[in-house]
Amino acid sequence: MSLNAYILAVSKSESDLEPKRIQQLELLSRYIFNKISRGETAALNFICTHNSRRSHLGQIWLQMAAAYYEIDLVKAYSGGTEETAFNPRSVAALQRAGFAVEVGIGANPKCKVSSDLGSLYLVSFSKKYDHLENPKKDFCAVMTCSEADGACPVIFGADLRVKLLYKDPKSADGTDHERTAYDERCFQIATEMFYVMKQVLTELRKIK
Repeated sequence: MSLNAYILAVSKSESDLEPKRIQQLELLSRYIFNKISRGETAALNFICTHNSRRSHLGQIWLQMAAAYYEIDLVKAYSGGTEETAFNPRSVAALQRAGFAVEVGIGANPKCKVSSDLGSLYLVSFSKKYDHLENPKKDFCAVMTCSEADGACPVIFGADLRVKLLYKDPKSADGTDHERTAYDERCFQIATEMFYVMKQVLTELRKIK
């Protein structure tokens, strides 16, 4: 599937979002809109335990949605409470969605994620949430797993913390359902990040 076709499918699935989930997503969209409307960069750091699956997917899909809707002043990051590696199963799910991913070498390889659609380019690798490449202040901390949320009662420098928990596809590793689990999580996160940025776009159009 091409990335454009994938995004069209994502857009059609937004109507299936549950009201409780929308409440959390709109915290993100309001945060981003408020920052942009003041001419500031909206920085969001997606955090999970190992920075290997859900946090990367959140970062990449939010940045892709911003690029797709041509919304500037949005910068997505990711990190974990531990450093491991960008899981190859998550990488494969992104490739099936239509991204180009060039995987580097080593135990924690740098993965170059790109798309001609919206001119996206990110270098993704596992790191702690307070890594030197991540923001130290004036950012939104997006907690994508309950373990990281519990392990980090305080994220220093964050001016907003949003709990946006996702089921870990790791539970399906090594089973016949592995590919399905990763594709489902990838699609869910894509749907929600596109919903967030579509709301931002709607609000920006009102003030132009």
